[in-house]
Amino acid sequence: MLLTIDVGNTNTVLGIFEDDAMLKSWRVKTDPRDTADELWVRFTSLLANFQVDAIAICSTVPASLRELRTMISEYFPTLPTTIIEPGVKTGVPLLVDNPKEIGADRIVNTLAAHTLYGESGPCIVVDFGTSTNLDVVSPKGEFLGGALAAGIEISVEALAARAAQLRRVELVKPKNVIGKNTVEALQSGTIYGFAGQVDGLVNRISDELAKLYPDSGQVSVIATGGLAPLVIGVSETIDFHEPDLTLIGLRLVHERNS
Repeated sequence: MLLTIDVGNTNTVLGIFEDDAMLKSWRVKTDPRDTADELWVRFTSLLANFQVDAIAICSTVPASLRELRTMISEYFPTLPTTIIEPGVKTGVPLLVDNPKEIGADRIVNTLAAHTLYGESGPCIVVDFGTSTNLDVVSPKGEFLGGALAAGIEISVEALAARAAQLRRVELVKPKNVIGKNTVEALQSGTIYGFAGQVDGLVNRISDELAKLYPDSGQVSVIATGGLAPLVIGVSETIDFHEPDLTLIGLRLVHERNS
């Protein structure tokens, strides 16, 4: 069985694969202060019922990645391990000014999106996490770049911190766009506001893709990330929801390197 680990700034997502099938996934908080021993205790408690034969990792948190390397060397020294970093074969050409700037999660998302949805044309991956990332994939599976925006939760937290009469509210879809009280107004501005932001960016990106690839098929828009469920029922441009897109991408990269 393959253990996939996606370390994000807010959450770490783990998944167990047997061949192509995901058997189980978990979402835990990311704490850069966790030591290798603490990570081992946490992971082994989750994996008690599974026999791990290999590991694939991507991380946007350098401190956590360092401790993961230590954990693997101490507790899993014989397991084949794939870490998304320079030198690893991903099969994803990075057509950007500085490829070293691109996060590992965006690379594996590109591979997974093209593999799952790219037969008909280009793709746009909308990853709702600490930041909202829109990653653009060519019809050939190339990473073309994208757009980055502040994430939903940190935007709400910043608003509550800076506005004396506003506060954090439960992030759910309100009954109406026109809020009748402060809570509903905040929910409307957050949910519909971020959906409108995504739809606007997707439409503009799609226009550029149509000029770049006039003979390609329709653009597929895939939502992923922990906060995606807040927006997918409101957005007008999202076609698919794949919550495990990054983990699937990690499995695909591991297969290329094993």
